[in-house]
Amino acid sequence: MNWEEIGTYFAAICLFIGAFFALVGTFGLLKLNDSMTRLHAPTKVGTMGIGMLLLASMVYSIVQGQGSFHELLIMAFLFVTAPISANFISKVNIHRRSCDAPPAVPDSEEWSTLVQREEDQGARPAEN
Repeated sequence: MNWEEIGTYFAAICLFIGAFFALVGTFGLLKLNDSMTRLHAPTKVGTMGIGMLLLASMVYSIVQGQGSFHELLIMAFLFVTAPISANFISKVNIHRRSCDAPPAVPDSEEWSTLVQREEDQGARPAEN
């Protein structure tokens, strides 16, 4: 067995793992009941699935002698932006109180989306 066959088998294993994670992420996106639990499927599981598919593509192109690191840049962009977008979407859900049970605000700490300072009370219009 040479390095080309090992790399091809490794790429195939990465493809299967990536396809499995993408399938689980799709299933979670369709079947989970509220927006906060549904948020984890595309950001966590989907990111892992797409990352494995890109890793398989990168390994296979290196094995074939046509090394391409564009996939590495795509993975870096994906791994940086997916958690940030998930954070913003979850903060919007908490702020709108559209999730089942928003967390209670601790008395000793301020939390970014639920804190209401006295000086901010006059600046905002009243909500219905």
